[in-house]
Amino acid sequence: MNIEYTGRHYEVTAADRKEIESGLNKIKKILRGNFESKVVLAVEKHRHKAEITISSRVGPLVALSQAKDMRAAIGNALEHLEKQALKNKTRIIARKRRNHKERDAEVAMPAPVLQNAAAAASATAVSMVVHKFPAFAKSTDVHLVRSDDAVALRPMTLEEAIKEAHFRDRDVFVFRDPKGKLMILHRTRDGKMELIEAP
Repeated sequence: MNIEYTGRHYEVTAADRKEIESGLNKIKKILRGNFESKVVLAVEKHRHKAEITISSRVGPLVALSQAKDMRAAIGNALEHLEKQALKNKTRIIARKRRNHKERDAEVAMPAPVLQNAAAAASATAVSMVVHKFPAFAKSTDVHLVRSDDAVALRPMTLEEAIKEAHFRDRDVFVFRDPKGKLMILHRTRDGKMELIEAP
């Protein structure tokens, strides 16, 4: 197990190294294999940060923790890494079990039985019902929200209205031009502004 230590505005002590190595030994037992790890210990504005990265055969595991003292930050980071390692181990075990069950089910059925089942399935017609679902779900409840933020109170030019719509972060903006004609700005899905003139 190779461990690379880096200290940023912090000197890595022997006690820190011992704590990190004992925590990584626990993770080594969980992952059942050697790995390389990089440890970065840093101090920024009274915050102690510990970042531990493990490169193992199941993929990279990263933990970042910050606390008021370095020992707590290291402990939190190691705890987070241990949880990640356990999660990866259980996922791999579950995947292996699932693959074994599928393979055992295929082996349990003799080949003639499989051939007879395939022949019987092709000889008999099976009726099948296919459901079509609407592309858009119909909503029975109408949700109305009144907003004065999307309406301009004074007449404005098109350029002013575009700036105001961007400033207010609105997809629909209603305003009157200087002549008093009602105009609607609409932002399309691709981000372009569309002008709609009311008759």
